[in-house]
Amino acid sequence: MSGRAWGVLLVLCGAIFLEGIDVAMLNVALPSIREDLDLSTGTLQWVMSAYVLGYGGFMLLGGRAADLFGRRRMFVLWLVVFLLFSGLGGFATEGWTLIVARFVTGVAAAFMTPAGLSIITTSFEEGPQRNKALLVYSGTAAGGFSVGLVVGGLLAAIDWRWVFFAPVVLSLLILVAAVSLIPPSPRPDRKGQGVDLAGALSVTAAILLLVFGVERAAHVSAAWTAGTIGASLALFAVFAAVERRSASPLVRLGIFRSGGLVRANLAGMLFAAGFFGFQFIAVLYLQELRGWSTLQTSFALIVIGVDAVLSPTLTPRLVARFGNARVIFGGLVLASLAYALFLPIGADWTYLAMLPSLFLLGLAFSLAYGPLTIVATEGIAEEEQGVAGGLLYTSFQFGAALGLSAVTAVGVAATDGTSPAELLDGHRAALVVPLAAALIAAAVSAFGLRGRSGAAGPEPAAAGSADTPAPAGAVR
Repeated sequence: MSGRAWGVLLVLCGAIFLEGIDVAMLNVALPSIREDLDLSTGTLQWVMSAYVLGYGGFMLLGGRAADLFGRRRMFVLWLVVFLLFSGLGGFATEGWTLIVARFVTGVAAAFMTPAGLSIITTSFEEGPQRNKALLVYSGTAAGGFSVGLVVGGLLAAIDWRWVFFAPVVLSLLILVAAVSLIPPSPRPDRKGQGVDLAGALSVTAAILLLVFGVERAAHVSAAWTAGTIGASLALFAVFAAVERRSASPLVRLGIFRSGGLVRANLAGMLFAAGFFGFQFIAVLYLQELRGWSTLQTSFALIVIGVDAVLSPTLTPRLVARFGNARVIFGGLVLASLAYALFLPIGADWTYLAMLPSLFLLGLAFSLAYGPLTIVATEGIAEEEQGVAGGLLYTSFQFGAALGLSAVTAVGVAATDGTSPAELLDGHRAALVVPLAAALIAAAVSAFGLRGRSGAAGPEPAAAGSADTPAPAGAVR
């Protein structure tokens, strides 16, 4: 890669680092935010879910916008929006203000992230070079999460509002670097193409209703839950019908003929559901049940950040030797083992008893996350790389929102009171959700072990696409 190409890659890595550190810092600061703003568990969960809903709900539109209006343009514009609303969250004095700020920040990330990913996938030739760039990219995302755990703990110990102000400073630095290093992209040919607003609105409403139905399941009647989820499924059907008839669909349905893309998105959704659900319960367990400080919790969970080191070092070697599918499957099996080992948590567990689960989860993330990104974007035509990236990150954020909602619903339903023993029972019940999600994800990924998908190298391209890789270092 040329020096300019490395510079562009580092800027984009900075953006995904920002996304990781933003989520991680907020995660460890949740108990402090709850205490200061007097939030219920349900409202606290929506502080997290508002971001992932905005992120996941608008990601498909964000990916399509990158393809239609220029990747650099969308990246820079929405980085500015991310900066502004992250700062707004730091001034929140009520729960609803914080939820709104997080939702808009998530929408900004939904446009910014697929634009950044598609710049990478169209700048490096498909194969070892692109794989290396994507694994460095995913390792940086993991680094953002692990650094965010510690920095978030330090900042929350001072004042939780700094958890929102710190990303403003980082965003500003990335913005300056992006304007300087990422060259303007050529204006896309939009003749006969438009933005599929009907598709974007229907799929966003479907995601919102589905997660809301799951989150409220423990508080309302079964009929109400069934009606909400039924309405969500109906909207998904409307979305499919709109895409089938649209002259410029948000997502061309033929893209789903790629078996690798479908498996990567399903496995990614389930993996994210387990991962985010587990972290939410682990933080509540350590801080509210065990009485650990925010800083102690941060240092306890930082071992998960081992993936920041392993993703760009160990994972490329394993992918080169065994192929993406086998590495992904191994990572999901390790995630299942990590959650299973954490199930019997006790009121007096030592950190050494928790350590195997946390380390295995970091290893699992390093094996699964980067290769899932590779499989979800290889063999896809250049003009649909934004959509492919949008699909993957929609799956990740959709899974995260469902995971948070599911563990909250199960935990509340299984908790009969507020005593430590009753809260512990609720946490144990909620931890079944990540385990089930990881096991199903492993089963889905097992289908990729057959034929070429289990070996090194890409799957055949999706029907109807003719991908012509861009020259290495040619930034669009």
